[in-house]
Amino acid sequence: MAQVEKRGGLLRKSSASKKPLKEKVVLMYDEIFMTEDPSKCSPRFWEELFLMKVNLEYLEGKLESLDGEELMKIKDNINCLFQHCIQALGEEHPIRVVNALQTLCALIRGVHQKNKSTSGFDIINMLMGFDKAELCMKNLMESLDSLLCAEGSESLKSLCLKLLLCLVTVTDNISQNTILEYVMINSIFEAILQILSHPPSRREHGYDAVVLLALLVNYRKYESVNPYIVKLSIVDDEATLNGMGLVIAQALSEYNRQYKDKEEEHQSGFFSALTNMVGSMFIADAHEKISVQTNEAILLALYEAVHLNRNFITVLAQSHPEMGLVTSPVSPAPTTPVTPLGTTPPSSDVISSVELPLDADVQTSNLLITFLKYSSIVMQDTKDEHRLHSGKLCLIILTCIAEDQYANAFLHDDNMNFRVNLHRMPMRHRKKAADKNLPCRPLVCAVLDLMVEFIVTHMMKEFPMDLYIRCIQVVHKLLCYQKKCRVRLHYTWRELWSALINLLKFLMSNETVLLAKHNIFTLALMIVNLFNMFITYGDTFLPTPSSYDELYYEIIRMHQSFDNLYSMVLRLSTNAGQWKEAASKVTHALVNIRAIINHFNPKIESYAAVNHISQLSEEQVLEVVRANYDTLTLKLQDGLDQYERYSEQHKEAAFFKELVRSISTNVRRNLAFHTLSQEVLLKEFSTIS
Repeated sequence: MAQVEKRGGLLRKSSASKKPLKEKVVLMYDEIFMTEDPSKCSPRFWEELFLMKVNLEYLEGKLESLDGEELMKIKDNINCLFQHCIQALGEEHPIRVVNALQTLCALIRGVHQKNKSTSGFDIINMLMGFDKAELCMKNLMESLDSLLCAEGSESLKSLCLKLLLCLVTVTDNISQNTILEYVMINSIFEAILQILSHPPSRREHGYDAVVLLALLVNYRKYESVNPYIVKLSIVDDEATLNGMGLVIAQALSEYNRQYKDKEEEHQSGFFSALTNMVGSMFIADAHEKISVQTNEAILLALYEAVHLNRNFITVLAQSHPEMGLVTSPVSPAPTTPVTPLGTTPPSSDVISSVELPLDADVQTSNLLITFLKYSSIVMQDTKDEHRLHSGKLCLIILTCIAEDQYANAFLHDDNMNFRVNLHRMPMRHRKKAADKNLPCRPLVCAVLDLMVEFIVTHMMKEFPMDLYIRCIQVVHKLLCYQKKCRVRLHYTWRELWSALINLLKFLMSNETVLLAKHNIFTLALMIVNLFNMFITYGDTFLPTPSSYDELYYEIIRMHQSFDNLYSMVLRLSTNAGQWKEAASKVTHALVNIRAIINHFNPKIESYAAVNHISQLSEEQVLEVVRANYDTLTLKLQDGLDQYERYSEQHKEAAFFKELVRSISTNVRRNLAFHTLSQEVLLKEFSTIS
């Protein structure tokens, strides 16, 4: 017997002696694409159609192959198909419901794809007809809401979410997707929350639900009142917020795990042997090979939760076992298709692991720690556009956290100490820190470590000025809290001071190149004012009097850098160029640093001359500093502990529009309805007679 192959809706004998036979469903689709009503000749046409296995590829391809005029001729049949799909969603037969959902996906995608090249028709009119659109969409959204909230099939729920993601991401710019007006009016917000608050449904569908919510929140958010924003901002149910936090933590944790696996594989492979042989000259190049696709969709969800909902801040510190370290029971394979970035939930073993009770022998973690680790990876390499966006979004999230009073309270809490193993970029002049030697400290220390790490590792030709400004702002906001609440943090402040001074040196040595692209004086002023903050208020938040002495020692030791900065800004502030005003602000800000240098340097030189010492030790310099504090005169500078609060709408709107467009494109590209195989569904619905 000749082998039968199935391709593109055709049943073809391999002998090729006879004309290929078409599947029945394909013949039925062909009837819909005629101008006549297909149910005229066969009254049971629509009833039979939804018992047939959907051929997504053929249906979408057929829609795309027609030109605008041809499509308009069969508009009534398309409207009819759309309406019968919605009717089928209310039927008891699950196979009909599944086929209706998949057909709706194909219709929505096919018609939108057609509209990209020919914008001569209206999508809503083509799919539903203007006169029936409101009722159609009301019925559709109510059916989806019922299916998502019912205790029925997980496959159906998965497909409902896929359809909603398809509906939302079908245009690159979701704010131009007019169908979403109906999704705003007929809200499914409560259904999404129910998925997140219920552990079994969260394990299966949490990822898609969170991504869907993040996208819906961004629909015309600057132009009109978005009900999803309003509702998300007032959620106070603990189970729901924790559920959302767990889904985000799982996705970020999965990324961290994949990166760690690649890093270990990389270190034990060919490059490791090569670098051992040749030396460290290839380290940077070898490191760049370690790449895991970033996940902006889940990061956007975290941002919206932190930014909009004050109650979500508590979730950041909610303890759970370190993901990936807990052995969990093997759970059944998920019925949802697994695809690349965009709508990929982490593997089910990771998801179930975090639902287990805490184990005293396991390092506990929380969403904030997982996020800091994720940030330390994506912020390493900002050359790639996705990573640059991710790095920026990580810093925006940290900015929101650093401004929040409650977040600061747990960040600085001495009773909440953790070991946070941040990823550090391999660099020739420093050794890789051993993970085991990490001290247990308040979480704010890890945030400061991350900022110091960024400062030290991004002084390069393609200077990420915007990220540097955000990084310094995060440090400043944390210092403002410490000053206000008199928190004496035991932190190695010297590392921060040293990083800031090296950054100033970099700005000066690359003055010409950088000034062609950036106003470097904005950044220089922020750095100088951080030092002014330590000088003016350090006695209220530095841990010990000796820390304050060390600050003065560091300024005196690096006086040449501050002298050079003063010379540079003085030169530009006395010229009538474009940098006059910006440079003169830095000149004024340097007044106390220069006073310290000019006060102590002669005294140190005098001490060395009297005691016949050519080079003083640190302790000897500190002795001179302590003995001469009384005669030092400093000017009181206003506004050092003030900052402008983060505002999305006025400053970040363009960034978020671009980011959401990128996420929408990615989610659409990776949606996979057809991989939800009919075999799985038949097995699930095996009780159907």
